[in-house]
Amino acid sequence: MALEIRSNTGSWKADRWIAAGLFVVSAACLLAFRRYTSMDPDEGIVLQGAQRILHGEVLYRDFFSFLTPGSYYLLAAVFKIFGGSFLVARTILVLYGALFTIFTYAMARRTCSRSSSLFAAYLTAATCLPWRFMVLHNWDSTLCTCLSVYFAVLFMQSPGKTRAFALGSSLCLTFLFEQSKGAGLALGLLLGFVLVALVRPARPQFTRRRACALLAGCAWPLVLTLACFGSHHALRPLLSDWLWPLRHYSAANRVPYGYADWSDQARQNLFHSGSRFQTFVAFLAVSPCFILPALPLIAVLLLVQWLAPARRSAVAPDQESHCVILASTMSGLLLSVLATRANIIHFVYLAPIFYVTLAWILDGAGLSSRFLCAARPVIALLISVTFSATTMSLWIENRNARWMLATRRGAVRTVARDDLIPYVQAHVAPGERIFVYPYFPLAYYLTATFNATSFEYLQPGMHTREQSERALKQLEAAKPRVVVYEITFYDKIPASWPNTPPQALAADVLGDYILSHYHSCAILASASQSRFSFMAQDGISCPVDVAQSHALQGGSTDSHRAVPTTE
Repeated sequence: MALEIRSNTGSWKADRWIAAGLFVVSAACLLAFRRYTSMDPDEGIVLQGAQRILHGEVLYRDFFSFLTPGSYYLLAAVFKIFGGSFLVARTILVLYGALFTIFTYAMARRTCSRSSSLFAAYLTAATCLPWRFMVLHNWDSTLCTCLSVYFAVLFMQSPGKTRAFALGSSLCLTFLFEQSKGAGLALGLLLGFVLVALVRPARPQFTRRRACALLAGCAWPLVLTLACFGSHHALRPLLSDWLWPLRHYSAANRVPYGYADWSDQARQNLFHSGSRFQTFVAFLAVSPCFILPALPLIAVLLLVQWLAPARRSAVAPDQESHCVILASTMSGLLLSVLATRANIIHFVYLAPIFYVTLAWILDGAGLSSRFLCAARPVIALLISVTFSATTMSLWIENRNARWMLATRRGAVRTVARDDLIPYVQAHVAPGERIFVYPYFPLAYYLTATFNATSFEYLQPGMHTREQSERALKQLEAAKPRVVVYEITFYDKIPASWPNTPPQALAADVLGDYILSHYHSCAILASASQSRFSFMAQDGISCPVDVAQSHALQGGSTDSHRAVPTTE
Protein backbone atom coordinates (compact mmCIF):
# COMPACT_ATOMS: atom_id res chain seq x y z
CA MET A 1 0.00 0.00 0.00
CA ALA A 2 1.50 3.31 -1.10
CA LEU A 3 2.38 5.93 1.48
CA GLU A 4 -0.38 8.50 1.70
CA ILE A 5 0.35 11.96 3.02
CA ARG A 6 -2.44 14.50 3.39
CA SER A 7 -1.21 17.94 4.35
CA ASN A 8 -3.06 21.06 5.36
CA THR A 9 -0.97 23.21 2.98
CA GLY A 10 0.97 22.67 -0.18
CA SER A 11 0.91 19.81 -2.63
CA TRP A 12 0.82 16.17 -1.58
CA LYS A 13 3.06 15.38 -4.55
CA ALA A 14 5.74 17.67 -3.15
CA ASP A 15 5.43 15.88 0.20
CA ARG A 16 6.01 12.54 -1.48
CA TRP A 17 9.19 13.84 -3.07
CA ILE A 18 10.27 15.20 0.29
CA ALA A 19 9.58 11.82 1.91
CA ALA A 20 11.69 10.10 -0.74
CA GLY A 21 14.50 12.57 -0.15
CA LEU A 22 14.30 11.99 3.61
CA PHE A 23 14.62 8.27 3.03
CA VAL A 24 17.74 8.64 0.90
CA VAL A 25 19.46 11.17 3.15
CA SER A 26 18.68 9.24 6.34
CA ALA A 27 19.93 5.97 4.89
CA ALA A 28 23.12 7.60 3.58
CA CYS A 29 23.90 9.08 7.01
CA LEU A 30 23.20 5.87 8.90
CA LEU A 31 25.56 3.89 6.68
CA ALA A 32 28.41 5.44 8.67
CA PHE A 33 27.30 3.53 11.79
CA ARG A 34 27.19 0.03 10.32
CA ARG A 35 30.58 -1.22 11.53
CA TYR A 36 30.73 0.77 14.76
CA THR A 37 30.02 -1.12 17.97
CA SER A 38 30.35 -0.28 21.65
CA MET A 39 30.37 -4.05 22.30
CA ASP A 40 27.14 -3.73 24.26
CA PRO A 41 26.14 -7.25 25.36
CA ASP A 42 22.45 -6.66 24.59
CA GLU A 43 23.14 -6.76 20.86
CA GLY A 44 24.20 -10.39 21.04
CA ILE A 45 20.86 -11.72 22.28
CA VAL A 46 18.97 -11.75 18.98
CA LEU A 47 22.10 -12.15 16.84
CA GLN A 48 23.15 -15.32 18.61
CA GLY A 49 19.56 -16.57 18.86
CA ALA A 50 19.27 -16.36 15.08
CA GLN A 51 22.48 -18.38 14.73
CA ARG A 52 21.15 -21.06 17.05
CA ILE A 53 18.00 -21.31 14.91
CA LEU A 54 20.10 -21.68 11.75
CA HIS A 55 22.07 -24.35 13.63
CA GLY A 56 18.87 -26.40 13.92
CA GLU A 57 17.67 -25.40 17.38
CA VAL A 58 14.08 -24.40 18.14
CA LEU A 59 13.39 -21.29 20.18
CA TYR A 60 11.91 -21.96 23.64
CA ARG A 61 12.35 -25.72 23.30
CA ASP A 62 16.15 -25.68 22.95
CA PHE A 63 17.06 -22.29 24.38
CA PHE A 64 15.31 -19.83 26.66
CA SER A 65 13.98 -16.41 25.75
CA PHE A 66 11.34 -14.23 27.38
CA LEU A 67 10.85 -12.38 24.07
CA THR A 68 8.27 -13.26 21.45
CA PRO A 69 9.83 -14.93 18.38
CA GLY A 70 9.59 -12.28 15.66
CA SER A 71 13.10 -10.82 15.79
CA TYR A 72 14.82 -14.19 16.06
CA TYR A 73 13.20 -15.70 12.99
CA LEU A 74 13.27 -12.51 10.91
CA LEU A 75 17.01 -12.21 11.45
CA ALA A 76 17.52 -15.95 10.87
CA ALA A 77 15.73 -15.60 7.52
CA VAL A 78 17.89 -12.60 6.56
CA PHE A 79 21.05 -14.51 7.54
CA LYS A 80 19.88 -17.52 5.55
CA ILE A 81 19.54 -15.41 2.41
CA PHE A 82 22.39 -12.90 2.72
CA GLY A 83 24.80 -14.58 5.14
CA GLY A 84 25.29 -14.18 8.88
CA SER A 85 27.76 -11.30 8.93
CA PHE A 86 27.59 -8.36 11.31
CA LEU A 87 27.34 -5.98 8.36
CA VAL A 88 24.22 -7.71 7.02
CA ALA A 89 22.47 -7.39 10.38
CA ARG A 90 23.40 -3.73 10.71
CA THR A 91 22.21 -2.92 7.17
CA ILE A 92 18.67 -3.74 8.31
CA LEU A 93 18.95 -0.90 10.82
CA VAL A 94 19.81 1.54 8.02
CA LEU A 95 16.52 0.66 6.33
CA TYR A 96 14.65 0.99 9.63
CA GLY A 97 16.07 4.43 10.32
CA ALA A 98 15.06 5.71 6.89
CA LEU A 99 11.53 4.36 7.31
CA PHE A 100 11.23 5.88 10.79
CA THR A 101 12.09 9.31 9.35
CA ILE A 102 9.39 9.05 6.70
CA PHE A 103 6.85 7.90 9.27
CA THR A 104 7.48 10.85 11.58
CA TYR A 105 7.22 13.29 8.68
CA ALA A 106 4.02 11.71 7.35
CA MET A 107 2.26 11.66 10.72
CA ALA A 108 3.24 15.22 11.59
CA ARG A 109 2.41 16.57 8.12
CA ARG A 110 -1.25 15.62 8.40
CA THR A 111 -1.84 18.39 10.93
CA CYS A 112 1.30 20.53 10.91
CA SER A 113 3.18 22.81 8.57
CA ARG A 114 5.94 21.46 6.35
CA SER A 115 8.66 23.16 8.39
CA SER A 116 7.48 21.67 11.70
CA SER A 117 7.11 18.24 10.12
CA LEU A 118 10.61 18.40 8.65
CA PHE A 119 11.92 19.45 12.04
CA ALA A 120 10.37 16.37 13.69
CA ALA A 121 11.73 14.18 10.89
CA TYR A 122 15.21 15.64 11.40
CA LEU A 123 15.10 14.74 15.09
CA THR A 124 14.18 11.16 14.20
CA ALA A 125 16.95 10.81 11.66
CA ALA A 126 19.59 12.45 13.83
CA THR A 127 18.93 11.05 17.30
CA CYS A 128 16.78 7.93 17.07
CA LEU A 129 18.79 4.99 15.73
CA PRO A 130 22.18 6.72 16.16
CA TRP A 131 21.42 6.86 19.89
CA ARG A 132 21.56 3.06 20.07
CA PHE A 133 22.56 1.65 16.69
CA MET A 134 22.30 -2.02 17.66
CA VAL A 135 20.48 -5.09 16.39
CA LEU A 136 17.71 -5.36 18.98
CA HIS A 137 14.13 -6.61 19.06
CA ASN A 138 13.11 -3.10 20.17
CA TRP A 139 13.70 -1.62 16.72
CA ASP A 140 11.80 -4.44 14.98
CA SER A 141 8.78 -3.91 17.22
CA THR A 142 8.96 -0.13 16.75
CA LEU A 143 8.75 -0.59 12.99
CA CYS A 144 5.65 -2.78 13.44
CA THR A 145 4.22 -0.17 15.80
CA CYS A 146 4.71 2.54 13.19
CA LEU A 147 2.97 0.36 10.59
CA SER A 148 0.06 -0.20 12.97
CA VAL A 149 -0.34 3.52 13.63
CA TYR A 150 -0.12 4.24 9.91
CA PHE A 151 -2.86 1.73 9.07
CA ALA A 152 -4.99 3.03 11.96
CA VAL A 153 -4.76 6.56 10.56
CA LEU A 154 -5.64 5.33 7.07
CA PHE A 155 -8.59 3.42 8.51
CA MET A 156 -9.88 6.50 10.32
CA GLN A 157 -9.52 8.51 7.13
CA SER A 158 -11.32 5.99 4.92
CA PRO A 159 -12.67 2.90 6.71
CA GLY A 160 -12.58 -0.40 4.85
CA LYS A 161 -12.14 -4.12 5.37
CA THR A 162 -8.71 -4.22 3.74
CA ARG A 163 -7.35 -1.51 5.98
CA ALA A 164 -8.93 -3.10 9.03
CA PHE A 165 -7.25 -6.41 8.15
CA ALA A 166 -3.89 -4.67 7.63
CA LEU A 167 -4.26 -2.91 10.98
CA GLY A 168 -5.01 -6.19 12.76
CA SER A 169 -2.08 -7.94 11.10
CA SER A 170 0.46 -5.25 11.98
CA LEU A 171 -0.89 -5.08 15.53
CA CYS A 172 -0.42 -8.82 16.06
CA LEU A 173 3.03 -8.71 14.46
CA THR A 174 4.01 -6.00 16.94
CA PHE A 175 3.07 -8.40 19.75
CA LEU A 176 5.08 -11.18 18.11
CA PHE A 177 8.15 -8.94 18.11
CA GLU A 178 7.65 -7.62 21.66
CA GLN A 179 4.68 -8.56 23.80
CA SER A 180 4.73 -5.52 26.10
CA LYS A 181 4.82 -3.05 23.22
CA GLY A 182 2.11 -4.96 21.39
CA ALA A 183 -0.14 -4.94 24.45
CA GLY A 184 0.41 -1.22 25.04
CA LEU A 185 -0.24 -0.46 21.39
CA ALA A 186 -3.49 -2.44 21.40
CA LEU A 187 -4.68 -0.67 24.54
CA GLY A 188 -3.82 2.75 23.09
CA LEU A 189 -5.55 2.11 19.78
CA LEU A 190 -8.63 0.75 21.54
CA LEU A 191 -8.77 3.90 23.66
CA GLY A 192 -8.39 6.06 20.56
CA PHE A 193 -11.18 4.35 18.63
CA VAL A 194 -13.53 4.56 21.63
CA LEU A 195 -12.80 8.27 22.13
CA VAL A 196 -13.33 9.06 18.45
CA ALA A 197 -16.64 7.15 18.52
CA LEU A 198 -17.77 9.14 21.56
CA VAL A 199 -16.73 12.51 20.14
CA ARG A 200 -17.97 11.87 16.58
CA PRO A 201 -20.90 9.41 16.94
CA ALA A 202 -22.31 10.43 13.57
CA ARG A 203 -19.30 8.86 11.81
CA PRO A 204 -19.09 5.24 12.98
CA GLN A 205 -15.86 3.57 11.88
CA PHE A 206 -16.57 -0.06 12.65
CA THR A 207 -19.22 -2.23 11.08
CA ARG A 208 -19.57 -5.94 11.72
CA ARG A 209 -17.58 -6.81 8.59
CA ARG A 210 -14.79 -4.37 9.41
CA ALA A 211 -14.58 -5.69 12.95
CA CYS A 212 -14.36 -9.25 11.63
CA ALA A 213 -11.62 -8.20 9.22
CA LEU A 214 -9.70 -6.59 12.10
CA LEU A 215 -10.02 -9.74 14.22
CA ALA A 216 -8.99 -11.93 11.29
CA GLY A 217 -5.89 -9.79 10.79
CA CYS A 218 -5.04 -10.15 14.49
CA ALA A 219 -5.63 -13.91 14.47
CA TRP A 220 -3.69 -15.30 11.51
CA PRO A 221 -0.10 -14.43 12.61
CA LEU A 222 -0.78 -15.76 16.11
CA VAL A 223 -2.45 -18.96 14.91
CA LEU A 224 0.37 -19.60 12.43
CA THR A 225 3.00 -19.04 15.15
CA LEU A 226 1.30 -21.38 17.64
CA ALA A 227 0.84 -24.03 14.96
CA CYS A 228 4.51 -23.89 13.91
CA PHE A 229 5.82 -24.20 17.44
CA GLY A 230 3.24 -26.85 18.26
CA SER A 231 4.50 -28.96 15.37
CA HIS A 232 7.99 -28.84 16.96
CA HIS A 233 6.65 -29.82 20.41
CA ALA A 234 7.52 -26.37 21.76
CA LEU A 235 4.08 -24.97 22.58
CA ARG A 236 4.26 -25.44 26.34
CA PRO A 237 7.73 -23.82 26.75
CA LEU A 238 6.61 -21.03 24.39
CA LEU A 239 3.66 -20.12 26.61
CA SER A 240 5.80 -20.43 29.73
CA ASP A 241 8.52 -18.14 28.35
CA TRP A 242 6.00 -15.56 27.09
CA LEU A 243 4.44 -15.30 30.55
CA TRP A 244 7.80 -15.34 32.34
CA PRO A 245 8.34 -11.51 32.30
CA LEU A 246 5.08 -10.95 34.19
CA ARG A 247 6.62 -12.59 37.26
CA HIS A 248 10.36 -12.00 36.96
CA TYR A 249 11.46 -9.22 34.59
CA SER A 250 10.48 -6.06 36.45
CA ALA A 251 12.24 -6.64 39.80
CA ALA A 252 15.80 -5.91 38.68
CA ASN A 253 14.73 -3.64 35.80
CA ARG A 254 12.52 -1.27 37.78
CA VAL A 255 14.04 2.22 37.58
CA PRO A 256 12.77 5.81 38.08
CA TYR A 257 10.92 7.47 35.22
CA GLY A 258 13.35 8.63 32.52
CA TYR A 259 16.31 7.02 34.29
CA ALA A 260 19.72 7.45 32.64
CA ASP A 261 22.08 4.53 33.22
CA TRP A 262 24.97 6.72 34.30
CA SER A 263 27.50 5.54 36.83
CA ASP A 264 28.95 7.91 39.42
CA GLN A 265 32.11 8.05 37.33
CA ALA A 266 30.12 8.98 34.21
CA ARG A 267 28.39 11.84 36.08
CA GLN A 268 31.74 13.04 37.34
CA ASN A 269 33.20 13.03 33.82
CA LEU A 270 30.18 14.82 32.37
CA PHE A 271 29.58 17.59 34.85
CA HIS A 272 32.56 17.99 37.18
CA SER A 273 35.77 17.22 35.30
CA GLY A 274 36.09 20.10 32.86
CA SER A 275 35.72 23.84 32.52
CA ARG A 276 32.39 25.63 32.85
CA PHE A 277 32.08 25.77 29.09
CA GLN A 278 32.68 22.02 28.78
CA THR A 279 30.11 21.39 31.51
CA PHE A 280 27.63 23.59 29.64
CA VAL A 281 28.21 21.68 26.39
CA ALA A 282 27.80 18.38 28.25
CA PHE A 283 24.53 19.61 29.71
CA LEU A 284 23.27 20.53 26.24
CA ALA A 285 24.23 17.10 24.91
CA VAL A 286 22.30 15.24 27.61
CA SER A 287 19.28 17.59 27.74
CA PRO A 288 17.22 15.35 25.40
CA CYS A 289 17.40 12.74 28.18
CA PHE A 290 15.05 15.05 30.12
CA ILE A 291 12.97 16.27 27.17
CA LEU A 292 12.13 12.97 25.49
CA PRO A 293 10.41 11.31 28.50
CA ALA A 294 8.20 14.41 28.81
CA LEU A 295 6.77 14.08 25.29
CA PRO A 296 4.26 11.25 25.92
CA LEU A 297 3.08 13.07 29.06
CA ILE A 298 2.51 16.21 26.99
CA ALA A 299 0.60 14.10 24.45
CA VAL A 300 -1.74 12.91 27.21
CA LEU A 301 -2.39 16.52 28.26
CA LEU A 302 -3.06 17.50 24.65
CA LEU A 303 -5.47 14.59 24.31
CA VAL A 304 -7.48 15.88 27.27
CA GLN A 305 -7.52 19.36 25.75
CA TRP A 306 -8.72 18.12 22.36
CA LEU A 307 -11.54 16.19 23.97
CA ALA A 308 -12.78 19.20 25.96
CA PRO A 309 -16.13 20.40 24.55
CA ALA A 310 -14.87 24.00 24.34
CA ARG A 311 -11.98 22.92 22.12
CA ARG A 312 -13.81 20.48 19.90
CA SER A 313 -15.09 23.03 17.41
CA ALA A 314 -11.60 24.51 16.96
CA VAL A 315 -10.29 21.35 15.35
CA ALA A 316 -11.38 19.94 12.01
CA PRO A 317 -12.95 16.44 12.35
CA ASP A 318 -10.28 14.66 10.30
CA GLN A 319 -7.46 16.40 12.17
CA GLU A 320 -9.12 15.67 15.49
CA SER A 321 -9.48 11.96 14.75
CA HIS A 322 -5.87 11.77 13.63
CA CYS A 323 -4.55 13.55 16.74
CA VAL A 324 -6.74 11.54 19.11
CA ILE A 325 -5.56 8.24 17.61
CA LEU A 326 -1.88 9.22 17.85
CA ALA A 327 -2.14 10.68 21.34
CA SER A 328 -4.08 7.65 22.59
CA THR A 329 -1.48 5.35 21.05
CA MET A 330 1.28 7.27 22.82
CA SER A 331 -0.64 6.81 26.08
CA GLY A 332 -0.76 3.04 25.59
CA LEU A 333 2.90 2.87 24.61
CA LEU A 334 3.79 4.93 27.68
CA LEU A 335 2.10 2.27 29.82
CA SER A 336 4.17 -0.43 28.10
CA VAL A 337 7.36 1.46 28.99
CA LEU A 338 6.25 1.91 32.59
CA ALA A 339 5.47 -1.80 32.85
CA THR A 340 8.95 -2.86 31.65
CA ARG A 341 11.82 -0.43 32.16
CA ALA A 342 11.19 3.31 32.14
CA ASN A 343 14.76 4.39 31.42
CA ILE A 344 15.64 6.87 28.71
CA ILE A 345 16.56 4.20 26.15
CA HIS A 346 13.04 2.78 26.08
CA PHE A 347 11.72 6.23 25.22
CA VAL A 348 14.31 6.49 22.44
CA TYR A 349 12.98 3.26 20.92
CA LEU A 350 9.60 4.99 20.48
CA ALA A 351 10.99 8.36 19.39
CA PRO A 352 9.58 8.17 15.81
CA ILE A 353 6.11 8.39 17.36
CA PHE A 354 6.85 10.63 20.36
CA TYR A 355 8.59 13.28 18.21
CA VAL A 356 5.25 14.04 16.52
CA THR A 357 4.31 15.74 19.80
CA LEU A 358 7.00 18.36 19.20
CA ALA A 359 5.55 19.13 15.79
CA TRP A 360 2.14 19.59 17.40
CA ILE A 361 3.59 21.98 19.96
CA LEU A 362 5.47 24.02 17.39
CA ASP A 363 2.71 24.23 14.82
CA GLY A 364 -0.67 22.53 14.43
CA ALA A 365 -3.27 20.22 15.90
CA GLY A 366 -5.65 23.09 16.69
CA LEU A 367 -3.53 24.59 19.45
CA SER A 368 -3.99 28.35 19.70
CA SER A 369 -2.61 29.40 23.09
CA ARG A 370 -1.18 32.93 23.07
CA PHE A 371 1.66 31.88 25.32
CA LEU A 372 2.46 28.94 23.07
CA CYS A 373 2.44 31.11 19.96
CA ALA A 374 4.87 33.54 21.60
CA ALA A 375 7.10 30.78 22.97
CA ARG A 376 7.31 28.65 19.82
CA PRO A 377 10.47 30.33 18.44
CA VAL A 378 12.22 29.89 21.79
CA ILE A 379 11.08 26.26 22.05
CA ALA A 380 12.25 25.54 18.50
CA LEU A 381 15.66 27.11 19.19
CA LEU A 382 16.06 25.22 22.46
CA ILE A 383 15.14 21.88 20.89
CA SER A 384 17.38 22.52 17.88
CA VAL A 385 20.43 23.36 19.98
CA THR A 386 20.06 20.55 22.52
CA PHE A 387 19.25 17.77 20.07
CA SER A 388 21.92 18.95 17.63
CA ALA A 389 24.43 18.77 20.50
CA THR A 390 23.34 15.18 21.13
CA THR A 391 23.69 14.42 17.44
CA MET A 392 27.21 15.81 17.38
CA SER A 393 28.22 13.74 20.41
CA LEU A 394 26.90 10.57 18.75
CA TRP A 395 28.77 11.32 15.53
CA ILE A 396 31.98 12.18 17.38
CA GLU A 397 31.80 8.90 19.28
CA ASN A 398 31.26 7.03 16.03
CA ARG A 399 34.12 8.89 14.36
CA ASN A 400 36.47 8.15 17.25
CA ALA A 401 35.93 4.40 16.87
CA ARG A 402 39.16 3.75 14.96
CA TRP A 403 40.18 0.35 16.28
CA MET A 404 39.42 -2.22 13.62
CA LEU A 405 38.68 -5.60 15.16
CA ALA A 406 38.64 -8.72 13.00
CA THR A 407 35.91 -11.16 14.06
CA ARG A 408 34.48 -14.31 12.51
CA ARG A 409 31.38 -12.26 11.59
CA GLY A 410 33.36 -9.56 9.82
CA ALA A 411 35.40 -6.53 10.82
CA VAL A 412 33.96 -4.07 13.33
CA ARG A 413 35.12 -0.69 14.66
CA THR A 414 35.48 0.04 18.36
CA VAL A 415 36.50 3.06 20.44
CA ALA A 416 39.13 1.06 22.33
CA ARG A 417 41.32 -1.96 21.90
CA ASP A 418 39.65 -5.32 22.47
CA ASP A 419 41.73 -8.31 23.59
CA LEU A 420 38.88 -10.68 24.42
CA ILE A 421 37.53 -11.51 20.95
CA PRO A 422 40.96 -12.13 19.32
CA TYR A 423 42.06 -14.30 22.25
CA VAL A 424 38.92 -16.45 22.15
CA GLN A 425 39.17 -16.82 18.38
CA ALA A 426 42.80 -17.86 18.71
CA HIS A 427 42.07 -20.61 21.25
CA VAL A 428 38.50 -21.74 20.55
CA ALA A 429 37.37 -23.39 17.32
CA PRO A 430 34.33 -22.10 15.40
CA GLY A 431 31.19 -23.90 16.49
CA GLU A 432 32.67 -25.02 19.82
CA ARG A 433 30.42 -24.84 22.87
CA ILE A 434 31.78 -22.60 25.63
CA PHE A 435 30.20 -20.73 28.51
CA VAL A 436 30.30 -16.93 28.84
CA TYR A 437 29.09 -15.76 32.24
CA PRO A 438 27.15 -13.84 33.40
CA TYR A 439 26.14 -11.51 30.56
CA PHE A 440 27.97 -11.10 27.25
CA PRO A 441 26.10 -13.02 24.51
CA LEU A 442 27.71 -10.85 21.83
CA ALA A 443 30.93 -12.84 22.40
CA TYR A 444 29.26 -16.02 21.13
CA TYR A 445 28.12 -14.33 17.94
CA LEU A 446 31.35 -12.51 17.08
CA THR A 447 33.50 -15.61 17.72
CA ALA A 448 31.04 -18.02 16.02
CA THR A 449 30.81 -20.17 19.16
CA PHE A 450 27.76 -21.50 21.00
CA ASN A 451 26.53 -21.57 24.57
CA ALA A 452 26.87 -24.86 26.41
CA THR A 453 23.56 -24.15 28.17
CA SER A 454 20.10 -23.09 27.03
CA PHE A 455 20.59 -19.54 28.40
CA GLU A 456 22.41 -16.86 26.42
CA TYR A 457 22.91 -14.96 29.67
CA LEU A 458 21.86 -15.20 33.31
CA GLN A 459 21.30 -11.88 35.05
CA PRO A 460 21.21 -11.93 38.87
CA GLY A 461 17.89 -10.66 40.19
CA MET A 462 16.05 -11.20 36.92
CA HIS A 463 16.60 -14.87 36.14
CA THR A 464 15.50 -17.16 38.92
CA ARG A 465 17.47 -19.47 41.20
CA GLU A 466 15.76 -22.42 39.49
CA GLN A 467 17.05 -21.26 36.10
CA SER A 468 20.58 -20.95 37.47
CA GLU A 469 20.39 -24.46 38.84
CA ARG A 470 19.06 -25.75 35.52
CA ALA A 471 21.96 -24.06 33.73
CA LEU A 472 24.33 -25.59 36.28
CA LYS A 473 23.09 -29.09 35.48
CA GLN A 474 23.54 -28.41 31.77
CA LEU A 475 27.03 -27.08 32.42
CA GLU A 476 27.96 -30.16 34.44
CA ALA A 477 26.68 -32.40 31.65
CA ALA A 478 28.34 -30.48 28.79
CA LYS A 479 31.66 -29.88 30.57
CA PRO A 480 32.80 -27.12 28.19
CA ARG A 481 36.54 -26.82 27.82
CA VAL A 482 36.49 -23.02 28.14
CA VAL A 483 34.61 -20.55 30.31
CA VAL A 484 34.79 -16.78 29.84
CA TYR A 485 33.97 -15.11 33.15
CA GLU A 486 33.28 -11.36 33.36
CA ILE A 487 34.99 -10.29 36.58
CA THR A 488 33.70 -6.68 36.43
CA PHE A 489 30.02 -7.50 35.92
CA TYR A 490 28.95 -6.84 39.50
CA ASP A 491 30.46 -3.33 39.30
CA LYS A 492 27.80 -2.45 36.70
CA ILE A 493 24.79 -3.46 38.79
CA PRO A 494 24.39 -0.26 40.92
CA ALA A 495 24.13 1.95 37.80
CA SER A 496 22.39 -0.38 35.35
CA TRP A 497 20.08 -2.40 37.62
CA PRO A 498 19.86 -0.42 40.89
CA ASN A 499 16.86 -2.37 42.20
CA THR A 500 18.50 -5.77 41.99
CA PRO A 501 17.52 -7.64 45.18
CA PRO A 502 20.57 -8.13 47.45
CA GLN A 503 19.65 -11.76 48.07
CA ALA A 504 20.03 -12.44 44.35
CA LEU A 505 23.69 -11.39 44.58
CA ALA A 506 24.44 -13.38 47.70
CA ALA A 507 24.07 -16.86 46.19
CA ASP A 508 25.79 -17.46 42.84
CA VAL A 509 25.74 -21.21 42.21
CA LEU A 510 27.15 -20.85 38.70
CA GLY A 511 29.97 -18.57 39.80
CA ASP A 512 30.87 -20.94 42.62
CA TYR A 513 30.93 -23.89 40.22
CA ILE A 514 33.12 -22.07 37.71
CA LEU A 515 35.65 -21.00 40.33
CA SER A 516 35.87 -24.51 41.74
CA HIS A 517 36.16 -26.37 38.42
CA TYR A 518 38.03 -23.93 36.15
CA HIS A 519 41.30 -22.05 36.44
CA SER A 520 42.18 -18.67 34.99
CA CYS A 521 44.52 -18.53 31.99
CA ALA A 522 44.39 -14.85 31.05
CA ILE A 523 42.75 -11.57 32.12
CA LEU A 524 41.47 -9.80 29.02
CA ALA A 525 40.09 -6.30 28.45
CA SER A 526 37.10 -5.74 26.20
CA ALA A 527 36.19 -2.65 24.22
CA SER A 528 33.04 -2.58 26.34
CA GLN A 529 35.24 -1.39 29.23
CA SER A 530 34.82 -4.73 30.98
CA ARG A 531 37.42 -7.28 32.03
CA PHE A 532 37.13 -11.02 31.53
CA SER A 533 38.94 -14.10 32.75
CA PHE A 534 39.60 -16.72 30.10
CA MET A 535 39.37 -19.98 32.06
CA ALA A 536 40.18 -23.59 31.22
CA GLN A 537 38.65 -26.64 32.81
CA ASP A 538 40.69 -28.17 35.65
CA GLY A 539 42.90 -30.89 34.25
CA ILE A 540 43.32 -29.05 30.94
CA SER A 541 46.41 -26.92 30.44
CA CYS A 542 46.05 -23.28 29.54
CA PRO A 543 46.73 -22.58 25.87
CA VAL A 544 50.05 -21.00 25.01
CA ASP A 545 49.50 -17.30 24.49
CA VAL A 546 49.52 -16.35 20.82
CA ALA A 547 51.89 -13.45 21.32
CA GLN A 548 54.30 -15.62 23.31
CA SER A 549 54.28 -18.41 20.73
CA HIS A 550 54.99 -15.98 17.89
CA ALA A 551 57.80 -14.42 19.87
CA LEU A 552 59.37 -17.84 20.42
CA GLN A 553 59.16 -18.51 16.68
CA GLY A 554 60.56 -15.07 15.84
CA GLY A 555 57.35 -14.04 14.11
CA SER A 556 55.13 -10.99 14.42
CA THR A 557 53.03 -10.62 17.55
CA ASP A 558 50.35 -8.50 15.90
CA SER A 559 48.37 -11.06 13.91
CA HIS A 560 45.60 -11.37 16.49
CA ARG A 561 45.55 -7.85 17.86
CA ALA A 562 43.12 -5.05 17.21
CA VAL A 563 44.88 -2.25 15.36
CA PRO A 564 43.86 1.38 14.91
CA THR A 565 42.54 2.39 11.54
CA THR A 566 41.86 5.68 9.84
CA GLU A 567 38.72 4.38 8.17
